[in-house]
Amino acid sequence: MYNLILLTNILRILDDIGMTKSELAKKAGMSVSFLSDLTHDQANPSLRIMESIAHALDTSLPALLETTDLDRQTLEELAGGKSKLSLPEGYARVAAILTEYQAFTVRQWDQENRKRLEAARVRRKAVPGKKA
Repeated sequence: MYNLILLTNILRILDDIGMTKSELAKKAGMSVSFLSDLTHDQANPSLRIMESIAHALDTSLPALLETTDLDRQTLEELAGGKSKLSLPEGYARVAAILTEYQAFTVRQWDQENRKRLEAARVRRKAVPGKKA
């Protein structure tokens, strides 16, 4: 499933910035044929290669692996019904370009939500079998 998220994000970013696969391959230090195989879900990249691609695309590796335009149902289907979400229902992880003030506000929200999620996790541990 993460391969599909990775390749979807690579192709989306290439389109967004107007870069070709050849340019990306050169900038990331890999062959065009390997990059082509990767973007056609025919190759499994190493962590080092994924980092090189992220660096060449001027983005973070977590953004390439976690952020996706695919909806939850599609991700579930790609995972064969076995996907485990890293966040509970009602929460989302996003990447955005913000002004400094907006980023400050978002960091405040992030801290509040992390505290809520941690408190819920502690409650679940305290009462086995109960969902918080």
